[in-house]
Amino acid sequence: MASDVDQAEKQAKNPPIFKKLLAAGSVEEEALQAYAAKKKLEAQRQELKNFLNMSYGPQAWADLIQLEGRIRKQRQEAIYKQQERRRQILEVVVVVTATGLGAALLLFIIWLAVRT
Repeated sequence: MASDVDQAEKQAKNPPIFKKLLAAGSVEEEALQAYAAKKKLEAQRQELKNFLNMSYGPQAWADLIQLEGRIRKQRQEAIYKQQERRRQILEVVVVVTATGLGAALLLFIIWLAVRT
């Protein structure tokens, strides 16, 4: 949860260029909307908690929290795996490019030596 807040703060400090150009609202308006959305989410969560407690008992809320944690962990692992895959692909591209350039340079040197 704290990392979500940190990420939101970073994005707010450095918004994308299209958001800078298209955002017509003031800072106060944006803050008010963010605050209202946060309070609405808190109210919905409390309503969900009350519903689960009354319908399925107090353990239902704990089960939901556990499930959320598991899903969050799975998403983080998926993101990590995707980043690792991208890093590996980049490494392969760099190695292939460097090898190709090295071979081309070697062939050029051989060509120069044979030509003279």
